[in-house]
Amino acid sequence: MRTIFLLPTAFLLIFLNSCREEKQPSVPAPPAKPQEAATIPAAPPPPGCRGCHAEIQLDTPHDFACTDCHQGDNNANDRQLAHQGLNAKPAAPESMAAVCGRCHAQQAEGCAQSGHFSLRNEVNLIRRQFGLEPVNSLRELPEPNSLPQSKEDLVNDLLRRRCLRCHPGTAGDSYPHTRRGLGCAACHLRKTEGKLASHAFSLPDEARCLSCHYGNRVGSDFVGMHEHDLGSDFRSPQTTKAPYFRPYGVEQHDLAQDIHRQRGLTCLDCHNGAELSGKQAAVRCADCHDPQPGQIPPLKNLRSEGGQLILTSKASGKEHPVPRLQHPAHAKYGGKVACQVCHAQWSFNDQGTHLLLTYSSDTDPWSSLTVQSSSEAEAFLLGEEDEPVMSDTLSGEKKPGVWLQGYGLRRWENMIIRQDKDGIVKVFRPILDLHLSAVDENGEVLAGFDNIAGNSDGLLPYTPHTTGPAGLFYEQRFLRQLEKDSVSGHSKQSAARP
Repeated sequence: MRTIFLLPTAFLLIFLNSCREEKQPSVPAPPAKPQEAATIPAAPPPPGCRGCHAEIQLDTPHDFACTDCHQGDNNANDRQLAHQGLNAKPAAPESMAAVCGRCHAQQAEGCAQSGHFSLRNEVNLIRRQFGLEPVNSLRELPEPNSLPQSKEDLVNDLLRRRCLRCHPGTAGDSYPHTRRGLGCAACHLRKTEGKLASHAFSLPDEARCLSCHYGNRVGSDFVGMHEHDLGSDFRSPQTTKAPYFRPYGVEQHDLAQDIHRQRGLTCLDCHNGAELSGKQAAVRCADCHDPQPGQIPPLKNLRSEGGQLILTSKASGKEHPVPRLQHPAHAKYGGKVACQVCHAQWSFNDQGTHLLLTYSSDTDPWSSLTVQSSSEAEAFLLGEEDEPVMSDTLSGEKKPGVWLQGYGLRRWENMIIRQDKDGIVKVFRPILDLHLSAVDENGEVLAGFDNIAGNSDGLLPYTPHTTGPAGLFYEQRFLRQLEKDSVSGHSKQSAARP
């Protein structure tokens, strides 16, 4: 019995000992020393700009050496040497005459002198509204003092830091759809989110036009965009499948598009380069819809065929027969009433535009107005900037103070109809209904700068790019105004009689 008992015990002890030995961690063998990889020096890029910028694709007319426009050294393959003397922005206003003008002298000179490029008309409208003398160019716009000392200082600061975000010397605001090139490149090179999408020069498309013509100004009405009010109580954020929530800085009402856009036409189908460069007067509705016998078509894409005018779309190549004026109202009111008084579907009506230059860091009063259609103003109100600062778009320098904006009313339904100086009844809009104020770093109103208004009611004639059918009650828009003007004319004649 003892033998039977001892044998299993001995076997059990041997088994446990063997298990214990197997569970003990073994010391890993030292890893084999890897063989050292042979060091092969990277091959230098081939000489020339295309050695590093192989992705750049040029259009055929501009398929020449990069250094012809950008300068630098096209024989070097070292970045620092290749970029010596580089002109990164040869199409900018300060360079375009010397660079683009070598081949396009007439176009470069014409654009530089045009109001569309220089914005002198817009600048001088505002200066005259506040009793200031006009200037001939943006570069003549005086640089104001750090703190405004006069009304002229305040107006110039407004122009240089808030209004002139669309002149061709600036790349635009930092919203996704408002970034663009400089000078000639603003219209002729395509950008996406501020980055060059193509180096192929082309005619401006709608996106490039809207990179400046957004924000309740002519152009955005053509595509049916009307900015919401800036206050959070009046904006209506909605989910969207679009890649950006506010591509132009403010939510947009989706209103009726101009009938020409609905038919597939674009801006350049009516507004050609000659007009935009100041070489040709703006095209009128009657030039296409009521041409006179023997009249030469004002647009190259417009031709006459068997007595029928045909417009060929520059974007799609589609041919559009142009309808002639047939309704008797055109003969009855044609010399008295502008086309858009009857045919505009809606118009911008931003009344009471209030602009405040603030040096105060207190943002609480503006908590519901953080959407400003200005990324610098928004950065300040959202706390992304500790101090109120805003860039001078002419000098590029950031300066103390931020221009903030608000409106008394932003609507579109009720167009303002008035008689213009030429006696024609037109659509008007309160473009110059501006009220300027300024407060110091403590939020106290600067002496003399409290709600400064201009010299007029701010109404200017406007051509809404919202064309559509006139509708049954078109006369109700203007008959009262015609009657008023008629009574006023009779009164003046009676007063003039001896």
